[in-house]
Amino acid sequence: MPAVLLTDRAVLSVSGADARHFLQGLVTCDMTKISAEAPGFGALLTPQGKILFDFLIAQDGERFLLDTSREKAADLLKRLTFYRLRAKVELANLSDDAKGDEALAVVALFGDAQAPVDALVFADPRAKALGKRAILPVAAARAFAGDARGEYEAHRIACGVPSGGLDFAYGDAFPHETNMDLLNGVAFDKGCYIGQEVVSRMQHRGLVRKRVLKVAIDGEAAPGAEIRAGEIAVGVLGGAQGGRGLATLRLDRLEDSNGAPLAAGDVQVSVLDRAPQGSP
Repeated sequence: MPAVLLTDRAVLSVSGADARHFLQGLVTCDMTKISAEAPGFGALLTPQGKILFDFLIAQDGERFLLDTSREKAADLLKRLTFYRLRAKVELANLSDDAKGDEALAVVALFGDAQAPVDALVFADPRAKALGKRAILPVAAARAFAGDARGEYEAHRIACGVPSGGLDFAYGDAFPHETNMDLLNGVAFDKGCYIGQEVVSRMQHRGLVRKRVLKVAIDGEAAPGAEIRAGEIAVGVLGGAQGGRGLATLRLDRLEDSNGAPLAAGDVQVSVLDRAPQGSP
């Protein structure tokens, strides 16, 4: 599995003289630390601190490219446009609205895979084990990368990295609940951004009640299936592949279950690691 075309991802461009400052006041990561050599992972939150959109951010010359959910890309572009006001910023969807060589796609790279020379290649900032990403013209991406999506999903799950819209619902989860604080997605030492007060309070008061954890699944269960310990509802299953999956679990209820068997319907579920990905 050297390279996989991620057809569920889209690329947005943020450029202009105020691009970095504009994003700095909106997103959870620290834009002052993002460079051509140092990509970032961040989110745009509601004022109540819940994730509306998440994305990888790579600097490409004078512009920033946001690798984000294709399903949410149009809404993200609309939201950024709403916040732009008088900032000297240009915004574009380079996956759906661009034509010809300007239309871009996202490819996941593994092992020693080498992307074409015209690709923007960067390490996935969430976890080293995830490998690298490449952003390149759609035609070149299709010719270069395969479609082994199941293998990529199994690898992502093994790395314990949640995927928005599958492992958690947009608009319904705090960054801590999706492990963004452990996956380099939240800067706690930067200035204000939308939802910062809530995120900071959760960090400093230890108010995290839910986390995405890796689980084993003995059978087939759909994403969104409720996980129970007897009569106690403890969480919700996310994506699964090859008997492994990710699940959002209530830590207090998991503790209260005293080791009782977990199940999603008739399917047995077991927690593989009660410490979320990225913990010391």
